[in-house]
Amino acid sequence: MDTRIKNIPEEIRKLYEILEWKHAVAVLRHDFPNEWDDILYVLGKFKLLRSSILQPGGGKSPISQSIDDMFFSRGWEEKKFKTSIHVDEETHDSPTHAVDYYKNKIAVETEWNNKDPFYDRDLNNFRLLHQLDVISVGIIITRADSLQDIFDLLGKGKSYGPSTTHMNKLIPKVEGGGAGGCPVLAIGITKKLYVED
Repeated sequence: MDTRIKNIPEEIRKLYEILEWKHAVAVLRHDFPNEWDDILYVLGKFKLLRSSILQPGGGKSPISQSIDDMFFSRGWEEKKFKTSIHVDEETHDSPTHAVDYYKNKIAVETEWNNKDPFYDRDLNNFRLLHQLDVISVGIIITRADSLQDIFDLLGKGKSYGPSTTHMNKLIPKVEGGGAGGCPVLAIGITKKLYVED
């Protein structure tokens, strides 16, 4: 086991593929225990329902929506920051992308089935917001590569192609420093969360 994630409860480690970067778990556990409890609650309650995978496309995925509902019910909010750069007497807007869930300097993004450049956008956003001391940790919840077997079995494999968001696309971007100095926790939903409903 990766010693960096040993402080994540075993029942969560068994269900998710996890990558920790720059001591994200230590920062969450010690400096943001209430937010860490919320994250563990969401991860512990989440189930990947067969019916959600099979639902026709268009609009927000029911999988992302279920994660939304759990975070929002615990007081997290979608957050867009107004940022700008001041040079001498001139001010230039420097807008950031809205964060899916934000609470007390912790930012969480869900990337269920987007094109993989969305990871670059998220990590760059984490980098900028961390440099501005607006966030302390960035978290991305996505899918593990092993889910492709289930998608193929359900006849949805083409909808979840190799150029869409999954852990094998995210890990090199995190380890390559895409988030700069921002601590990052990458969490991949695995087959162990799949429920035939």
